[in-house]
Amino acid sequence: LLFSLSLSMAVWDLSVTVEDLGADAPPITVSVTSDLHIGGVILKLVEKSQVKRDWSDHALWWEQKQQWLLRTAWTLEKCGIQADAVLIFMAQHKSLRLGLPNGLTLRLRACFSGPVFRTVLGICKMLSEFRNQFLYFLFSRSFIDFSERMFDAPQNPILTLACFPSYPVSRPCLYNGMPAHFADSLQTEKVYKMLSVSQPAPAPEAIAKLYRPASVVDKAHIHSRWLDSSRSLMQQGVQENDRLWLRFKYYCFHDLEPKYDVVRLTQMYEQARWAILLEDIDCTEEEMLLFGAIQYHINKLSLSEPQTMTSSPAMDDLDSALQGLEVKLDGAESMYFCIRPKRLTLKGYKQYWFKFKDASISYYKSKEESLGEPIQQINLKGCEAAPDVNVAGQKFCIKLLIPAPEGMNEVYLRCENEEQYSRWMAACRLASKGKSLADRLFQSEVQSILSFLAMQQTNPNTHTDDSMSINTHSLVSPRYSKKYKVKQLTPRILEAYQNVAQLSLTDALLRFLQIWQALPDFGISFVVVRFKGSRKDEVLGIAPNRLIRIDLGVGDVVKTWRYNNMRQWNVNWDIRQVAIEFDGNVNMAFSCVTADCKIVHEFIGGYIFMSTRSREQSDTLNEELFHKLTGGHEAL
Repeated sequence: LLFSLSLSMAVWDLSVTVEDLGADAPPITVSVTSDLHIGGVILKLVEKSQVKRDWSDHALWWEQKQQWLLRTAWTLEKCGIQADAVLIFMAQHKSLRLGLPNGLTLRLRACFSGPVFRTVLGICKMLSEFRNQFLYFLFSRSFIDFSERMFDAPQNPILTLACFPSYPVSRPCLYNGMPAHFADSLQTEKVYKMLSVSQPAPAPEAIAKLYRPASVVDKAHIHSRWLDSSRSLMQQGVQENDRLWLRFKYYCFHDLEPKYDVVRLTQMYEQARWAILLEDIDCTEEEMLLFGAIQYHINKLSLSEPQTMTSSPAMDDLDSALQGLEVKLDGAESMYFCIRPKRLTLKGYKQYWFKFKDASISYYKSKEESLGEPIQQINLKGCEAAPDVNVAGQKFCIKLLIPAPEGMNEVYLRCENEEQYSRWMAACRLASKGKSLADRLFQSEVQSILSFLAMQQTNPNTHTDDSMSINTHSLVSPRYSKKYKVKQLTPRILEAYQNVAQLSLTDALLRFLQIWQALPDFGISFVVVRFKGSRKDEVLGIAPNRLIRIDLGVGDVVKTWRYNNMRQWNVNWDIRQVAIEFDGNVNMAFSCVTADCKIVHEFIGGYIFMSTRSREQSDTLNEELFHKLTGGHEAL
C-alpha cells in the first residue's frame, strides 16, 4: 500500500505543445503527478505560458490516441497518460471552409472536438436551418483524385460568417424577411441573400469540366466519403481551413415552411439541380426539358423578385405534397399488366380486367370472368408506387413494389390514358398506407395529378420573346447538350416553360423538388458490397424506406427489402460485416467493398431514426437515440 501511494505521488514532467504560441515555440513542460486531473494540467499550462487571454475554448488533444481529453475531472492515471504522451493544447473551434450545394464556399468557425452530428447542428442553426438540421451531413474533403472538380465554382467568392448565438426557439424571429441575426450588418445581409437566392446558371463549359459519375461504381465511391457522425472532425483527419462539402444525406423532408426555411429550400433545390445537371440521377428527355424550363423560370424570378417566400398549405410538407393524395375509386377498369419483366417493352404487357377494392387489386382474364375467382389478388398495403410516365409517348405506367417474404416483387401496370393513370396512381399510393379509397377529396386530387402531367405537355404553337435570353445548354445535362443544338433545344424548353410560367418563385422551387422526388432513382445511395456466399461484387442501394440488391454487371434489381420488415441488424466490427434479419426468417449478410461498414450502418440507422419522428417532434432531436441507432460500439 505504501509503495502504491508513493508511485501515485511521484512527480514527473509532462511536455505539452501550445498551438497558440506558434509552430516554432518549444513545448511547455509542467511537473505533474498521476493523480492530477486534466483541469489541473490545463491550469498549470495557462499559468506557465504567461499569456493573458480567454482560454475557455481550449482543450488537450492526445496525438497518439487521436482523441480529445474533454473530461477535465479525470486524472492522468485514469486517462492512461504517461510521460511519453504527445499532447497539444489547442482551440476546440477552428476555421472551416464549407462548399454549399449552390456552389458557394462559406468560411466559418466550427467545433472540431464534438461529434460531427453536433457540429452539423451548430452549423445549420447558424445558417438559419432551425428544423431537421440532421438532414445535413459532411462530405470528406478527399474525393480521391477528382475532388476539386466535383463542386468547385471558382468564379464565386468565399463568404465569411461569424459565429452567432444559438436560439432556443424553433422558428427564428424575422426582420426584413430574414432571421434577425443576419440583419446585424450589411455583410451578414449579403451572406444571407447569397445563401437564400438561387445562383445564376453556369456556362456550359463550366458544367462540362465538373466530375460526372459514369457508372454506379463511381456513385458508390462518392457515397463512401461521408464523415462519421459519432466522431469529431479532428479524429477524422480534418484540419483547420480544410474544405468540406455540406449536403443533404437523408432524403426525408418534413415540415418545409418557405417563410422560415428559405435557406433550406434554396439549398435543397440547388442540390437537386446539380444532381440533374451532373447526371447523378437519371431522368427521361421529357423530364430534362421540364427541369430546364423550371430552372429558367426560377432564374428569371430570382433576378426580378424580392426573396420573400410564402407558405403554400398544399406544399408545406414535401413528402405530403408528393404522396398525400386522398382518393376514392369505384368499380373496375381495364388496364395492361405485367409482372416484373426483365426488359420493359410493350410486347411484355398482357391485358386483364382489374378490380380495385379496399387496399387490394384483383385481376381477371376478362370482364365476364370478374364475377368468379381472380387469377391473383395483390394486397397493396406497404407497397411502393412509382411513376413511369412519358406524356409525349403516351406511356402511363405504374411500378409497384409489393412486399413478399423474401423481399419485394415488382409489378407493372400500364394505363390507357392520363385520366385512368391519375385515378389508379392515387389509389395505389393511398392503398399502400392501408387507407380506404372512399374519400370526398377524390376529384380535387385527380385534378392535381392531371395538372402535374399537363406540365410535361408541349405546345408547338406557343410563341415567346425569350429565345434570345435563354442560356439553353446551361439548363440541361451535357448528354443533351451534345445531342442537340441550341436551336433545337431552345424551342422545346420554351414550350415547356409556358406550363410553369405562372408559378410563383416558391411554387416553382417546390415543383422542381416534387418532380425530383418522383424520379425512380431518387434518394438512393450506392455501396459496392460482397454478399455472404457470393463470389462476385454487387451493389447495395440504400433508399429512405428499403434496401436494394443490384446486379453490378447488368444493373438489374435482384431483390428489395423494406425497413418495416426488418427485425434487427448487427455489425461484426472485427470482420467488418453487416448482418440483417427480416420477417419470415429471411437473413442476409454482406461486407462493404467501397465504403466502411459504419457508413451503411449510419444510413440504415438514420432512416429508421427518421421514421420514428412525427410532425410534432420535428423541432427537437433525440441525439441519444440517433447515436444508439447509428453509432455501434465505436461511438461509445
